[in-house]
Amino acid sequence: MFVPLALMILLVGITYWISHIMEGSAVSGPQRHDPDYIISHFNVRKFDVNGMLQHTLIAEKMTHYPDDDTTLVIKPHLISHRSPQTDIFAQQALVSKDSKEIDFINDVRIVRQAIDTQALSTLMTTRLLKVFPDDETGYTLTPVTITQGKSIINGSRLEINNKSGISVLHGRVTGTLYRNQATSP
Repeated sequence: MFVPLALMILLVGITYWISHIMEGSAVSGPQRHDPDYIISHFNVRKFDVNGMLQHTLIAEKMTHYPDDDTTLVIKPHLISHRSPQTDIFAQQALVSKDSKEIDFINDVRIVRQAIDTQALSTLMTTRLLKVFPDDETGYTLTPVTITQGKSIINGSRLEINNKSGISVLHGRVTGTLYRNQATSP
């Protein structure tokens, strides 16, 4: 009568001990924020449904973190190949897990190339910029400065649409515009 009860208690004790060991080997507390891969000097190209090059992302370094599925990019350069070409530069960027959104951070510069040789390129600078590369749109909620030649405009916020070529400044907007002087023969 005591032998089956002793075996039952021994079996329960072994089961508890194995369960305790298995739980002890599991990570307790928050997951570490360690990268699962790092890529140096990379170049990623995106093509549209017709096979035309839509945009290119070039950077010095990309680090992916699996715990929160974030991708940190150092010295990003996004090129939109629509005519006229638009380039976006920053110190770093965060790329969403589906690559549909890119948050450019610190010293953000947007350069829209001139349409023809007579025109001037446009430079927009800000601190933060959220870009939707597939839609070729973006916005910032931080102050922005737009320069073209000697003309300069400042605004509180900005929306950009690369397809239409229209940028909309919001908030208090100030600036000085200079007329291009055409040289007469």
